[in-house]
Amino acid sequence: MTTLVTIPNTITSVRTIASIGLAMAALTHRSVSLLVAAYLTYWIGDILDGTAARALGQETRTGAVFDIVADRACTSACAAALVVLQPATVWPIAVFLIQFMVIDQLLSLMFLRWPLLSPNYFAQVDRRVYWWNWSPPAKALNTAAVVILAIAAPVAVAVTFALAVTAVKVASLIHTARLPVGSPAVPTACLPAGLPLARP
Repeated sequence: MTTLVTIPNTITSVRTIASIGLAMAALTHRSVSLLVAAYLTYWIGDILDGTAARALGQETRTGAVFDIVADRACTSACAAALVVLQPATVWPIAVFLIQFMVIDQLLSLMFLRWPLLSPNYFAQVDRRVYWWNWSPPAKALNTAAVVILAIAAPVAVAVTFALAVTAVKVASLIHTARLPVGSPAVPTACLPAGLPLARP
């Protein structure tokens, strides 16, 4: 129970409920300002829960999975509202949703194959996969950049960018799936002591 009731998980819960609520309100009232608030609540909350987890020493594998699932819940609600309010975004957002909801979710959960607390520590397994997927710039490109381009750029540009991100995710997933668990590429000495499965 203690791995569920933590300050970071509380932040994740609040930002997820608030973001989805704002997105549904944006749909109901056809309000762009409410949709912006929904996205900001999601993105800022996503930063805050991770920051709180690290600052308070409350990082857990359960919390990491919760965060991954909550991100998809927020994204699906916000994306639905965005497509209704801005129909021209439908194709880049469709590509993005397939990538983020399916491919990236599976990739993000791959960290569970190793004794890591979250994908944020995947550099201990493979630095290249980490930098392409979970470094701060990669996270921004994976979500915010796709949404902004879908709104502001020509459809062809936005779709091309979304497809490029998808290609990176597919390549990363294939590469990660081929990494043997506990191989020399994952030196145990690099992993924090006591980190493994003792903290679900």
